[in-house]
Amino acid sequence: MRILAIVPAFQEEDAIGQVVKELHDAQPALDVLVIDDCSRDATGRRAREAGARVLTLPVNLGIGGAVQTGFKYAVARGYDAVVQVDGDGQHDPAQLGRILQPLREREAHVVIGSRFLDDTGYQASPARRLGMRLFGAVVRAATGQRITDTTSGFRALDRQAFSFLARNYPVDFPDAETLVLLRRAGFDLLEVSVRMRPRASGRSSTTPLRALYYPFKQLLSIGVVLMRKPPESQEVPWNR
Repeated sequence: MRILAIVPAFQEEDAIGQVVKELHDAQPALDVLVIDDCSRDATGRRAREAGARVLTLPVNLGIGGAVQTGFKYAVARGYDAVVQVDGDGQHDPAQLGRILQPLREREAHVVIGSRFLDDTGYQASPARRLGMRLFGAVVRAATGQRITDTTSGFRALDRQAFSFLARNYPVDFPDAETLVLLRRAGFDLLEVSVRMRPRASGRSSTTPLRALYYPFKQLLSIGVVLMRKPPESQEVPWNR
């Protein structure tokens, strides 16, 4: 399998080099693509110095636009699978095998690394926990499937799934909405337990104002997804 690691990064100059190094150490055959989301610091340069391929966006697109750029790149270059890894060091590349193995064995189209499927010791604020439970309930009601970590960005996708998202990915807060979109299109989702780390540097893009806006936007977006006719996926041959 040719696998691409997609690493969206904005203002992550202090962490990105170590993230790229750990990815190469954990999976030497992995290609690493950093999407520099119009950073004003040395994020792109440090990613290149660490051995990553870098696409620098001319304007800031946010996490959704950056990740979709990576999906489009993977489609154009003919990759068999992709993994999403945050650029701030929270996702431990040593855990990659846990999300890649079910994909290799074709147990699901999308494998999600969950902080909450088992007791991994991960601590989240009470407000964040409440939000995760809310959207976990919404996703379960919308899809019939229990997802314990709807905001996890640590995922592996096969070619059929990332090709679909290259055309249909939500660009603003693409968390629970993406899961509903995938299930409605007939993709199989699987969660596996992973350990995640505290952010190595930088700060979250979620400001207090965005935190207030987030639940309303997600609920509205999920409602729109449910009202629409399910988008059709296109069968893509699996090449081992």
